[in-house]
Amino acid sequence: MIAALCVPPTRDAVQLYFRLHPNANINAEAVIGFLRVLSEQLAGPAVLVWDRLQAHRARITQEFFTCHLQLHPHLLPPYAPELNPVENVWSYLKMNPLANFAPLDLDTLVQTTRHHGRSLQRTHDLLRSLMAHTPLSLRIR
Repeated sequence: MIAALCVPPTRDAVQLYFRLHPNANINAEAVIGFLRVLSEQLAGPAVLVWDRLQAHRARITQEFFTCHLQLHPHLLPPYAPELNPVENVWSYLKMNPLANFAPLDLDTLVQTTRHHGRSLQRTHDLLRSLMAHTPLSLRIR
């Protein structure tokens, strides 16, 4: 699963974008595919604040940014998941709607996770609180 929490310059909203990758590890190609779709969805430049996943630091990913100047990546310090607001999204999904969920197959897990992720996309107050829960100074209104 790969995701982004997006805050517009007006700082009055939080949006969640995500993509599931069942049966696959997140690699640089998956990150670039997600970034292509994300950049089409966003209306203007974006600052990416993300962890130090190898796929984020890969040469091919860095080369992608040289051609997509509207995206500005900034890495979080190493070993600091508490600073990453997307970690709060995963924690919420695992500890709330998916808690005690024991699917018998991968398709059921994917469908249920996608359903709850889409529900979370529509819960703006919860997204704001997940973003505000990090010690980052994002000043969301």
